[in-house]
Amino acid sequence: MERFAVQGGYIITSPGNILKDSYLIVEGTTIEAVSETLPPEISVVLGGPFDIVIPGLVNTHTHAPMTLFRGMADDLPLMKWLHEYIFPAEARFVDREFVYMGSLLAAWEMTRSGTTAFCDGYFFEDEVGRAAKEVGIRAWIGEGILQFPTPSLADPARTIEHTRDFIERWVEDPLVKPTVFPHAAYTCSPELLVQARELARQYDLLFQIHLSETSAEVEQVRKDHGLSPVELLDSLGCLSEKTLAAHCVVLTDHDISLLAQHAVSVSHNAESNMKLTSGIAPVPQMIAAGINVTIGTDGCASNNNLDLIGEISTVAKLHKINTMDPTVLDECTSLALATENGARALGFAGGRLEAGKVADITVLDGHAPNLVPVHNPISHVIYAAMGANVKDVVIDGRIVVKNFTSMTVDEESLIRECRTIQEFLSRR
Repeated sequence: MERFAVQGGYIITSPGNILKDSYLIVEGTTIEAVSETLPPEISVVLGGPFDIVIPGLVNTHTHAPMTLFRGMADDLPLMKWLHEYIFPAEARFVDREFVYMGSLLAAWEMTRSGTTAFCDGYFFEDEVGRAAKEVGIRAWIGEGILQFPTPSLADPARTIEHTRDFIERWVEDPLVKPTVFPHAAYTCSPELLVQARELARQYDLLFQIHLSETSAEVEQVRKDHGLSPVELLDSLGCLSEKTLAAHCVVLTDHDISLLAQHAVSVSHNAESNMKLTSGIAPVPQMIAAGINVTIGTDGCASNNNLDLIGEISTVAKLHKINTMDPTVLDECTSLALATENGARALGFAGGRLEAGKVADITVLDGHAPNLVPVHNPISHVIYAAMGANVKDVVIDGRIVVKNFTSMTVDEESLIRECRTIQEFLSRR
């Protein structure tokens, strides 16, 4: 790869650390150096003297193919939304081509809005991986494990074998990493959860799961097992530093203690939880307990976008009003949730702009009217910016977005394909 530089009037190397009028020197897949001057031999320079440069954003919970269900079933509570609309639609429409096209659209949307890595769980996840590689975005992907038939597996008795085969296809890939993804404690039996846990341990993989998303889920699991979902996973040995728990809305103090004790990472999905009226996760309490809290968007059927910059802003403001404390989740903490905390949860050397770190870089347009003037660039990222302000994106040393245009996606062709799918769904 050609050696190049990324220039910023403000380079936020990590939450709380800002360099002015500097350059990131990229060589291969890593940041070679951070410099106040541009080496004379470098001719390719992204960004500019007024732009805000931040670490690439990490979205720790998505269902990428669900971009094609965007806006299809709104204004519904979670269980009604899931069982009466989403599960039937998936059974009827989801196949390999659907997943591939939806994932291409998702990867395009994420990269165009500054996300450089995401964690996904769905069906036909090989197609999610295929799309991610084509677009050039980092991905942690998990084939859904459930105790009933899915669009990609008619026989649920084969779900572990099916997942093992999936893992073997991706375990050596440098950009796309397999995970183990049992859907939830209410859709997987304890025996199936234990089998999934053992599979994750065998391959030393991330174990991702929906956890304590709603009060209805918690009540159902308590009725069936006499334990909260967190307590159930603890009793089965499913909580560890490799566990990434999505949502974690309805938690007791004991649940929080267990998550902290086992060094579990949590993906906070504020906008999805708000839209489905699942509740507000106790994020300040989790952070105070030492839990590594991260941010995810969830899928586009329940958010309805993958703009992580917008999600960060929602998270920061939601917890201020929920606690009536304007100091809760300050701007630096909020940025960390979507950068270094996310990278820590997924287990890769990202989330900071330092020599030797992976070259995952997002550039915000310093000429955008909502980013002028700049008194505090971190404040702008959290409270003023939007995904549409993203100008350039570098992932693993590769220029994926340049001057607001994708370098890896035929944008017009993809839009036409997705509109054709939408027309087909509407007719059916």
